[in-house]
Amino acid sequence: MANGKTVSESHLLRTLFNLWPYMWPAGRTDLKMRVVWASVCLLISKFVLLLVPYFFKWSTDALNGRMDLAGGAVPPLLAGAIALVIAYNVTRLIQLGLNQLRDALFASVGQHAVRQLAYKTFVHMHELSLRFHLERKTGGLSRIIERGTKGIETIVRFTILNSVPTVIEFLLTAVIFWWGYGFSYLAVTAFTVWAYIWFTIRASDWRIAIRRSMNDSDTDANTKAIDSLLNFETVKYFGNEEMEAKRFDKSMERYEKAATDVWTSLGWLNFGQGVIFGIGTTIMLVLSALAVQRGEQTVGDFVFVNSMLLQLSAPLNFIGFVYREIRQGLTDIEQMFDLLEVKAEVKDAPGAAELRIHKGAISFKDVHFAYDSARPILKGISFEVPAGKTVAVVGPSGAGKSTLSRLLYRFYDIQSGTITVDGQDIRTVTQKSLRSHIGMVPQDTVLFNDTVAYNIRYGRTSASDGEVFAAAEVAQIAHFIETLPEGFDTKVGERGLKLSGGEKQRVAIARTILKAPPILILDEATSALDTTTEREIQTALDVVSKNRTTLVIAHRLSTVIGADEIIVLKSGEIAERGTHAALLERNGLYASMWNRQREATQAEEHLKQVRDSDEMGVITRLAPAG
Repeated sequence: MANGKTVSESHLLRTLFNLWPYMWPAGRTDLKMRVVWASVCLLISKFVLLLVPYFFKWSTDALNGRMDLAGGAVPPLLAGAIALVIAYNVTRLIQLGLNQLRDALFASVGQHAVRQLAYKTFVHMHELSLRFHLERKTGGLSRIIERGTKGIETIVRFTILNSVPTVIEFLLTAVIFWWGYGFSYLAVTAFTVWAYIWFTIRASDWRIAIRRSMNDSDTDANTKAIDSLLNFETVKYFGNEEMEAKRFDKSMERYEKAATDVWTSLGWLNFGQGVIFGIGTTIMLVLSALAVQRGEQTVGDFVFVNSMLLQLSAPLNFIGFVYREIRQGLTDIEQMFDLLEVKAEVKDAPGAAELRIHKGAISFKDVHFAYDSARPILKGISFEVPAGKTVAVVGPSGAGKSTLSRLLYRFYDIQSGTITVDGQDIRTVTQKSLRSHIGMVPQDTVLFNDTVAYNIRYGRTSASDGEVFAAAEVAQIAHFIETLPEGFDTKVGERGLKLSGGEKQRVAIARTILKAPPILILDEATSALDTTTEREIQTALDVVSKNRTTLVIAHRLSTVIGADEIIVLKSGEIAERGTHAALLERNGLYASMWNRQREATQAEEHLKQVRDSDEMGVITRLAPAG
């Protein structure tokens, strides 16, 4: 148990250490001065606050005709009861004003901290490897970031503005009771404060586990909701709305229980705090009441003790609140800091240079790669894509074709061998410069939920409207866009689902044209399209790849007939290579794949012709037996 506590405390200290740059932002003297002035305002307000019970005491004694016991401490100007009542309320207003000024001064510091942490997390997410993003759960990840950015402001604000000043207020209150009323009052105050803080810390630590359980349930429910909504069409295809609702409700059931436990435990915490402070208050007021009966104190002293205790209850409650919020905030953001500590799998080498493109030749030399060491994907692949030429890679599913494009983009690092562009090992150049010279048209184009123009301009964000239109024309989609009610300002929907597969591919081609890269990768860019659309898209792709170094990864062999070289992969190794005619003549794996695809295509075309000529509707699919 002690070891677990040590681990927890070390984690807490590490998280607080990570927070320091956001509390005291480097290079922002203006924000640091705001922190200083906010702290000054808070300290002054604490001293002003201590005057409030005195004015209450003096007002009570003045109204009771006992101002003689004030010992001359009241200035003559304020000796009247009415003046003291006014001074009492003015002091409260000054203290309130100072607190509001403190909050106003600190507002920009807290929001800057939120912005910086959110920005740092967002940038870090894009720096992480493709492996991380393929394994992530989008909904859970977004909720972790949301809770973390909210928790940072709470912790920064409470740590800087309340911890030290509250301790000062405790000390001043203790000194006042000891100096004005004796050691017994000091002892009761000290014991009450100690018991209150001890109970708050123990109970809050107990509640942290409950809070973590609630956060986990919340993350799980959000993950399921986001995943289900992103796959809206799939849910509809299989009629699984009820199953999805049950999965979501099961997660929410766990959240409901954990959230109920959180509120129930908070009730017990508040009740325990009230009992401890109530006992301390009762003892001190009984001592003061007995002193008034003996004539040692005035009614004003009794009111003063009560007022001081009421004022002491506020920072005590606040200390409990601050501790709970800081611990809960740390619980909320610890996952975010864990996220920030995830190391990027692919990093720029120290002193990495910019990629210098001369001609754009690509070379794979004895490349070995595996996503999992137990399952090799590429086993000593070697080939070249000469500058300005087109090389196609084909083969059965699982042969490792698409892995080549991921390695060229350096989404992963190879285990051995080299991949070079114009003789430069891609591991020795910056990732940004490498990717800026490569264009990609993928099999499944995912678009941003924005306008058509935004998605095309994504290829080069500085492009003018004229350049965007020209790229759309080359991609043979400009005419279609102009027929839309809002033209280039038409929203494409989540992941571009408002567009057909062919239209999305043309948008992908248009933005690649706009990027104008010297190297082009076509990763099964037409495999998901029908034969007619494929032919139309292929025409646009031929235009794009002209005079560019092009690596084509293809499933349909009809799209790579014109390639300068075709490489046939099988089980991570090169089985055959050569031109289309040479491979057919060899009558090997490529010829076998070609013949199967031709038979399927011919059958599809024949069926289409028959259906087109079937004016009577005789050829129809039989209805299932009912």
